[in-house]
Amino acid sequence: MNKTELISTVAEKTALSKKDCETVVNAALDAMTATLAEGEEIRLVGFGTFEVKRREARMGRNPKTKEAIPIPASKVPAFKPGKALKEAIAQS
Repeated sequence: MNKTELISTVAEKTALSKKDCETVVNAALDAMTATLAEGEEIRLVGFGTFEVKRREARMGRNPKTKEAIPIPASKVPAFKPGKALKEAIAQS
């Protein structure tokens, strides 16, 4: 499912227009992005938790030249599914 399909599905389930649903979906994604950018986590009970994890700096290797290259520390988004989501997927 892509963003357009998500908007269409939300529109069908809520009887709102696609334009209104697009506004809501975009606002929700913007709010989630801003929250994660601040380093805070997002907990959606029954669905899961979005958080920011820190990756330490490490040495990598260029596969073409086999030369060692430094990989700087970084922050990456991560998702941990909730119990209800895991159960729903396991039953399908």
